[in-house]
Amino acid sequence: MSRIGLKPIEIPSGVEVKLNGDTVTVKGPKGELTRNFHSDMNIVVADNVLTVERPSDQKEHRSLHGTTRSLLANMIEGVSKGFEKQLQIIGVGYRAQKQGNKVVVNAGYSHPVEIDPIDGIEIDVPSNTSVIVKGIDKEKVGAVASNIRAIRPPEPYKGKGIRYVDEYVRRKEGKTAK
Repeated sequence: MSRIGLKPIEIPSGVEVKLNGDTVTVKGPKGELTRNFHSDMNIVVADNVLTVERPSDQKEHRSLHGTTRSLLANMIEGVSKGFEKQLQIIGVGYRAQKQGNKVVVNAGYSHPVEIDPIDGIEIDVPSNTSVIVKGIDKEKVGAVASNIRAIRPPEPYKGKGIRYVDEYVRRKEGKTAK
């Protein structure tokens, strides 16, 4: 039994949910998101509460139940509050700066790495050692933040690199002299 799939989703004021067959459109103060869901899942909107029901207890339906509910909850949260991922850059000479719409990251390579934000994503650089990725689509925000982190992942000896703010980097002990 899916515990997540059974939870109802409260629709906050200012958010509008439209069902059109398998397509769900969520419109809110921050923007609009549209997504297609599996045709077997029954999505019901009643009294500002959205629920997801599955037709049977087959393995496929059980797996889709919680996933569908989580995706819908993320869409509603995205158009009402938005999502944000914070990254920090650690290392001597490692920095980021915003040039127009692009973000340029110097991370120890012979060339700076340029990042173009995709549609619906905003990249903010409050200081040269921190980057904030904002948007209404949780999947896109996570993908862009992951691509920035992949430029120079944190290494285990000195901890240098790009990491999420809440990420713990397990440190290793270096070589010992004889």
